[in-house]
Amino acid sequence: MIELRNVSRLYETGKLSVAALKDVSLRIDEGEFVAIMGPSGSGKSTLLNILGFLDRPDRGDYLLYGNDIGRLDDDRLSALRNSMAGFVFQQFHLLPRLTALKNAELPLVYAGRRELNEAARKRLTDVGLAERVEHLPGELSGGEQQRVAIARSLVNDPRIIFADEPTGNLDTKRQGEIMSILEELNVRGKTIIMVTHEDEVAARAKRIIRMRDGEVVSDERRKTRRPANTTLQVAPPEELFRNGRQGPGRAQFVDYLRQAVGSILSHKLRSLLSITGILIGVAAVISMMALGEGAKASISQRLSSLGSNVLMVIPGARRAGGVAVQTGTVTRLSLGDAEELSRIAAVAAVSPSVRSRVQLVHGNKNWNSSIEGVGVNYASIRSATPVMGRFFSSEELRTRAKVALVGQTVVRELFGTGPPLGRTIKVNRINFTVIGVLPAKGMSHRADQDDVVVVPVTTAMYRLLGKTYVDSIDIQAAGQERIEEVKRSARLLLNERHRLAPDNTESFEIMDLSEIREMISSTTRTMSLLLGIVAAISLMVGGIGIMNIMLVSVKERVKEIGLRKAIGARRKDIRLQFLIESALLTFSGGLAGIVIGSGVSVLITVFADWSAVLSGWSIALSSSVSIVIGIAFGLWPAVQASKMHPVEALRSE
Repeated sequence: MIELRNVSRLYETGKLSVAALKDVSLRIDEGEFVAIMGPSGSGKSTLLNILGFLDRPDRGDYLLYGNDIGRLDDDRLSALRNSMAGFVFQQFHLLPRLTALKNAELPLVYAGRRELNEAARKRLTDVGLAERVEHLPGELSGGEQQRVAIARSLVNDPRIIFADEPTGNLDTKRQGEIMSILEELNVRGKTIIMVTHEDEVAARAKRIIRMRDGEVVSDERRKTRRPANTTLQVAPPEELFRNGRQGPGRAQFVDYLRQAVGSILSHKLRSLLSITGILIGVAAVISMMALGEGAKASISQRLSSLGSNVLMVIPGARRAGGVAVQTGTVTRLSLGDAEELSRIAAVAAVSPSVRSRVQLVHGNKNWNSSIEGVGVNYASIRSATPVMGRFFSSEELRTRAKVALVGQTVVRELFGTGPPLGRTIKVNRINFTVIGVLPAKGMSHRADQDDVVVVPVTTAMYRLLGKTYVDSIDIQAAGQERIEEVKRSARLLLNERHRLAPDNTESFEIMDLSEIREMISSTTRTMSLLLGIVAAISLMVGGIGIMNIMLVSVKERVKEIGLRKAIGARRKDIRLQFLIESALLTFSGGLAGIVIGSGVSVLITVFADWSAVLSGWSIALSSSVSIVIGIAFGLWPAVQASKMHPVEALRSE
């Protein structure tokens, strides 16, 4: 069954090399019960580890059923440990958060045969623990824990039982029970290889190998007959020794998930602290993006009042002796200018405008507001289509009709909840009929855009304000691409009408409202980007916290990792378990962060004078990023865990 040829094993301790095994050669037949004895440091445990596929020799050959074990990779050795070997450790190595039954089931998980969990229950019954299967290791005596370890070693029906000081921590009575179990297993055909330093324990074996200083010094065989009911097993399938992906079954995702949840719940405080970092990051992302979206929506609403493709012509101010003269004192704009500007081919619409402050009266209510006289195209140019009633007509503009449209603030102050249409208001003691209500525009530069009355520009000039000129002219270009053409044509036309030099740029100022719109939009985008960067930094900090916690978890669970690898876990299995733990932590933190971030956004909207707009994509983005961060920052600790050598991990303190 087993043959060692000149096997040696060296350990590097600092600058020194210690020879644990020196040219050891031996053969072990199937069905033997072998005891390996020797003083501390003789190499007996090292020999057991090599025989049990937990370690590799530095030199020499190890043949199992004639197959060279030295050529197998780590995953193939894990498959052999899972299907061929059962380990009984001196320190038991039971996972403290799992019941006796769950501990006994572990090899089935990595064999992909978890549906055979009744086999674990039967093995526990066979070792006398039928009533203790749901107890945690801390609730079991030393002898009971050792029997759980024996049941775990048998659950996959292995061919070889490797026992490292199986009675070292037990009293005489429990020692006898454990040895009786091992003898019975040997009678059933199991090969038993046991390390012990007690003569009375070794005496119950059929073969005693004594070691000293890494060498076999004696090999004694007791003359015993093989019991009649002993069943020898045929050689294992050849596929176990092939490199590649073949081999026993694989653990399922639900098994990884179950183990990850168990690990997280067993360290509640640490897990909560890990989750908090991601929680803060996700909440910051959602709330800050909600603020950014709210700012964009608010600014977009305000920009809509500017209209699209709009230019505004206002009188300029010349300089005399280096001193600027008041705007409009040199050149005035007129209704004729507006009419001529409307004839430019690239112009879609024109609206002259005059502005002032007036006193409004309706019934017993007074209100001081701004008034704006405009042209009939004002509604289309400034996106001011009435929400109630209508806009005034060209005929009303020509006849200087006393009709008015009022903003939302004026409606509230003069009419309350009553209908404003058809009502009469006094504007500077002149009666006007309300024919429409303007759409809500909100605040702009601390000015209420809804506190306004709009009347025909001719009515404002000749009936209310006594002006013979207009304050500004709005021009709407036929398209965004024709704005520059309109600018040039408008400046040439106005300079010609007012007999100014063609290159004059001081008498009139043409403001491009599209540029203002783009500037404000760009500022909003920059603000949103900065908020997003701050939130992303929060997420990164949370991810680093997850990585630190997972590294600590790896350090704390070195023996657990060693045990899992000893019973058949591959590197992939260890990596996936730690990655799933990390992803679960970040996903949990992400869910909590979504709830808190959404709540903060709502509170900001309710209690602060700021609009916060929640968006589904920001929630989806932050959740996805949190999971990606969990996987990314959990990858290194997971890889570190998967690279651990099972023997070194089991020996760690």
